[in-house]
Amino acid sequence: MTTPDHTSDIVIVGAGPVGLFAVFEAGMLKMRCHVVDALDMVGGQCAALYPEKPIYDIPGFTRIDGQSLVEKLVEQAAPFAPVYHLGQLVTALSPGEDGGWRVGTSKGVTIQAQAIIVAAGCGAFGPNRPPLDGLGDYEGAGDPGRGVFYMVGRREDFRGRRVVIAGGGDSAVDWAVSLAEVVESVAVVHRRPRFRAAPDTVERLHKLAADGALELVIPYQLDHLEGRDGRLEAVGVRDLDGGERRLPADALLCFFGLAMELGPIAEWGLALEQKHIVVDPATAATSAPGIFAIGDITTYPGKLKLILTGFSEAAMAAHAIHPLVFPDEALHFEYSTNTGVTGF
Repeated sequence: MTTPDHTSDIVIVGAGPVGLFAVFEAGMLKMRCHVVDALDMVGGQCAALYPEKPIYDIPGFTRIDGQSLVEKLVEQAAPFAPVYHLGQLVTALSPGEDGGWRVGTSKGVTIQAQAIIVAAGCGAFGPNRPPLDGLGDYEGAGDPGRGVFYMVGRREDFRGRRVVIAGGGDSAVDWAVSLAEVVESVAVVHRRPRFRAAPDTVERLHKLAADGALELVIPYQLDHLEGRDGRLEAVGVRDLDGGERRLPADALLCFFGLAMELGPIAEWGLALEQKHIVVDPATAATSAPGIFAIGDITTYPGKLKLILTGFSEAAMAAHAIHPLVFPDEALHFEYSTNTGVTGF
């Protein structure tokens, strides 16, 4: 076996918020990390899809946007000198010559580590698109002047525009509340009266609707698009009884979730359940010794898909990995208020 390009205590697959916090938790236990991510920047979905999306359930912050959270997590991890391998996938996995695992990336980089933490979020992801004729004519990734979008990169791109939001989950509700502050009008189209989002945010949505700051178009579904040369002019919707409405619009935001694919991780022989990695909730251990998984990619009874849950899983994984890295050293847990952050 050839000599690896790098050696590390842990390889973390995924540089989203949960992966970044795992660097910190490992560092507090004197373990070094290399981080691999398919994107060419850290932050995962928060940075790539929702950099300005407000997040309300991070302890200590009444509200923080995705990009700001990523920046603070990078700063928190920095004392432990993580090595980032960005813009590349983990494409090879094999047992290490002296134990542990060796990973290989799509750029030919090899890393030997005692343990792996999979923090890949939704894996390889892409938006679920509504089945509308001519949809592709209006899609405008990177062009704020186009008509159909699956994320909001900059809220300012929609200032003064007539926006229709389709969906009933957290993203739809969060962005309806946020964009109501800057757009000319916003209409939320959902096929049922109830929304699948945080109760407090749903309450704010209904208050904005009652105050006339936005319109709830329920129960309706998307039916067709109207416009010319890729510029949207209206969104046609239809209710369950066949009733139709025409909603004037410059932009349609579709929030129907992400299509999740595990990518190369699916070939690692880990126990899976509905495209999620099965883990022990007490340790985040997978079915393969030395491989752990945290965040949205995991499943176990009672799993909550929240960033703060992933943060907790990162701490548990780091503590479970410590005896693999330091087999002859007992771990005496201390609070960070006692130890501080000193790096290596």
